Amino acid sequence: MGLSLTNKILKAHLVKGELKPGEEIAIKIDRTLTQDATGTMAYLQFEAIGVPSVRTDLSVSFIDHNTLQTGFENADDHKFLQTVAAKYGIYYSKAGNGICHQVNLERFGVPGKTLLGSDSHTPTAGGVGMIAIGAGGLDVAVAMGGGAFYMTAPKVVLVKLSGKLSEWVSAKDVILELLKRLTVKGGVGKIFEYGGEGVKTLTVPERAVITNMGAELGATTSIFPSDEKTLEFLKAEGRTPDYTPLAADSDAAYDEVIEIDLSSLEPLAAKPHMPDQVAKVSELKDIKVDQVAIGSCTNSSYVDLMTVASVLKGKKVHPDVSLVISPGSKQVYEMIAKNGALADLIASGARILESTCGPCIGMGQAPRSGAVSLRTFNRNFEGRSGTKDAKIYLVSVQTAAASALTGYITDPRTMGKAPDIKMPEKFDIDDSMILPPSTNPDEVEVYRGPNIKPLPIQQKLPESLTGKVLLKVGDNITTDHIMPAGSKILPLRSNIPAISKYVFESVDASFSERALKEKGGFVIGGENYGQGSSREHAALAPMYLGVKAVIAKSFARIHFANLINFGILPLTFENPSDYDKIGQGDELYAPNILKELGEHKPVTFINKTKNNEEYKFKYNLTDRQVKIIKEGGLLNETKNSN
Repeated sequence: MGLSLTNKILKAHLVKGELKPGEEIAIKIDRTLTQDATGTMAYLQFEAIGVPSVRTDLSVSFIDHNTLQTGFENADDHKFLQTVAAKYGIYYSKAGNGICHQVNLERFGVPGKTLLGSDSHTPTAGGVGMIAIGAGGLDVAVAMGGGAFYMTAPKVVLVKLSGKLSEWVSAKDVILELLKRLTVKGGVGKIFEYGGEGVKTLTVPERAVITNMGAELGATTSIFPSDEKTLEFLKAEGRTPDYTPLAADSDAAYDEVIEIDLSSLEPLAAKPHMPDQVAKVSELKDIKVDQVAIGSCTNSSYVDLMTVASVLKGKKVHPDVSLVISPGSKQVYEMIAKNGALADLIASGARILESTCGPCIGMGQAPRSGAVSLRTFNRNFEGRSGTKDAKIYLVSVQTAAASALTGYITDPRTMGKAPDIKMPEKFDIDDSMILPPSTNPDEVEVYRGPNIKPLPIQQKLPESLTGKVLLKVGDNITTDHIMPAGSKILPLRSNIPAISKYVFESVDASFSERALKEKGGFVIGGENYGQGSSREHAALAPMYLGVKAVIAKSFARIHFANLINFGILPLTFENPSDYDKIGQGDELYAPNILKELGEHKPVTFINKTKNNEEYKFKYNLTDRQVKIIKEGGLLNETKNSN
């Protein structure tokens, strides 16, 4: 039996373990990616490990999240990141050069390589045939220091594509179709590998849209083969030598197979407030639109924006609609400026933003109260836009552009003949905003502004745990719920004492104050706890507040790993009905936690508030992870192992 493309790449990078689904494996990481919202902490952690230079083939630090400079904090962090990059052998992509995943695809994506990024949408690079995985910043710091990346060997799912997309239907509709079928939990423990004759009809940027939003399925990553379309893209980027043909064996075995006929799809939209609440655009046509936002790492490529410009050319945005557009990179921005498309966008009434993440992470362009906002982004969690009661729909650029003109959610198929935009034979290449590391690193002094505070370090796990249930929440709690983003909070990413004041702010504004008063405690959660962004601050800040364990029905992959990395014990219910028995404010006591972990037994908790009721909690931890928890986190364990 032959190998899938996924297992070919994983096998070539395997350091430890066996490629059996559910088993822990360790893989060598060739390249790393950070962005400024996660990067400052990741590089502070890298410094703490104590190696003189990165040990990867290539590491790149991107500035694309915290570019709204309303105070000194973001600019200070950027200078810190630039000097750290220069000193430790890291390339630095300046603010304005573009969104990390778009620029990485354009300038750094190489088929067959492994990439670990401190951003959950790192799988975008799967569009060019990489195994690209999102992780917490500490995992990335360890990889930069030469350490392997540990993960659960995934199931490999073949998504077999046939046919060809119809006019006005896009790659966005492909991934929305998968989300409709599988839900935001449907990809947990899986890698989605795309194959079939339909693959040949999709360009690399289209493939990247699909792999980007594979993160919303909860998938470990997604990947396309490296073929003629890959070569066409790399050649256009002036990187032909980076091309390697890669494909699954003809007799490859898969754990699951999903079939999608591209020709059967129609324009789709994800309704508020979850990416899997998918409906046909044609069924939403009477909904009035207040705002349209085009861009993000999902849909800001050259072809995407040329498509929008073609739809809008010679027309005007509806008077009741605010249209904002963020080109994905400086490359895209320059090219649409040179060919006149930018002028067409401006003439239509569009507002042109920086080449950054911007509105996608609540960094500006929050809609009005109760607004309907159509966005070509990847997430529509409640409040993520910056407006709590806004209704966010996720759509393709075709649907977004059509709706901006009509003022209502509009099926683009009603707009006449679709624009036929081809990928250019040659992209404009200018890497002047990507700074190489210093050739004299010893002479570089790392800049540290006053907002950069020392890393908080977790203590070793004690023999017993006691504390109150600080918060009880339901299913699908996202990392946005736990640690919000936005222009007010993101600048505090390098200041854990300050940012911790906002933990669970949108759920319970008193959480931080109560946690400090109680000297920590426990959080009870439902299914899929911690889905969404890779932001490790959703574990790091609760650790600072004294959260000792999170007890949930199930966890999202990256957040589960982040909890372990910062010494917070992730537990699941042995008896699911116990979830209903535990209330917020209950005092829990685990008398033998250290001993039970050491003996690989379920841990016993006693509810002192409920007549000493006993509960058994499970933990899906390897020996390595148990050791990390006992040591008080991965940083402690890594330093103690060196």
